[in-house]
Amino acid sequence: MPEGPSVRKFQLLTSRFVGQVVTKVGGSSRKINVNDLNGLRLQDSQVHGKNLFLAFVAADCPLGPSAEETVLQRDAASGASSPAHVCAPEAHPQEEELQELQHSRADVPDAAGGLGNWLRFHFGLFGSIRANEFSRANKANKRGDWKDPIPRLTLHFESGGFLVFYNCRMHWCSSPMADPASDILSAEFHRGQALDALHAPNPICYTLLDQRYFSGLGNIIKNEVLYLAKIHPLTQGSLLALSDLEHLLDCAIRFSSDWLQSKLHGKGLHPQIYQKEQCPLGHAVMKGTLGPSGGFKRLTWWCPQCQPAVLSGGGDPTAVT
Repeated sequence: MPEGPSVRKFQLLTSRFVGQVVTKVGGSSRKINVNDLNGLRLQDSQVHGKNLFLAFVAADCPLGPSAEETVLQRDAASGASSPAHVCAPEAHPQEEELQELQHSRADVPDAAGGLGNWLRFHFGLFGSIRANEFSRANKANKRGDWKDPIPRLTLHFESGGFLVFYNCRMHWCSSPMADPASDILSAEFHRGQALDALHAPNPICYTLLDQRYFSGLGNIIKNEVLYLAKIHPLTQGSLLALSDLEHLLDCAIRFSSDWLQSKLHGKGLHPQIYQKEQCPLGHAVMKGTLGPSGGFKRLTWWCPQCQPAVLSGGGDPTAVT
């Protein structure tokens, strides 16, 4: 599924249409009634980790401040905690699919109710957003048919432009409350919190995918930064020196930021280890499906020579290959 840099780019595409009224809708979504969006104004667009949030209000509602500012002002004035239907980030990455099903709601936005009507988008494999164009088939499917992808949602705006959403799940919520301290691409990302998480006695590749501490960091970033930092994916964080953890964190932040900039300039990603048979130094790469017992497991690539297993205090390697 799209990782943080991709969803950030999606947010920039949608931000062009903020302030405009939806004049026509379409799409195959069954999670929401797409017709409920017709006639509403797109008021705000935000991204938190791997999730995109769009706020819609009645067309005659003044644009005013962003919905985020309004929600923060309201909460500060009332001293209230998060609303009942807040869209919170996933607690554990391996539970992501289950949580999406549990949290999906078919609520209808109250156009007369003003601010706070947020539509959350979570993208699946090959999920994407296109502005003013539709995705076209570039190869035949398994049946040999050349069929264009079917949009999950299409929004046409008063300017004549339109947005097309593919392979995503949507549901309504009252506010996209999320902790920017955990967002790997946020200026408010909390290094100390992330370092504490990395230092836990868990395989480092599990921790990197924990969205509570590394929101937006996905499997591609995980593989690449572990190779850049020369750390075996199953190394327990508690066995690594603080300097090694800080270097890994620097790699994660820099790689995510560089990937975003490449996307914004229309450049592709050139991975060093992800889905490779050899590392840049010519060593054979190993591949395995790694994840916590009973949890979600992801394909992982590593070079045993560049990323050697770390020995525990008892002399046993922490990594199992």
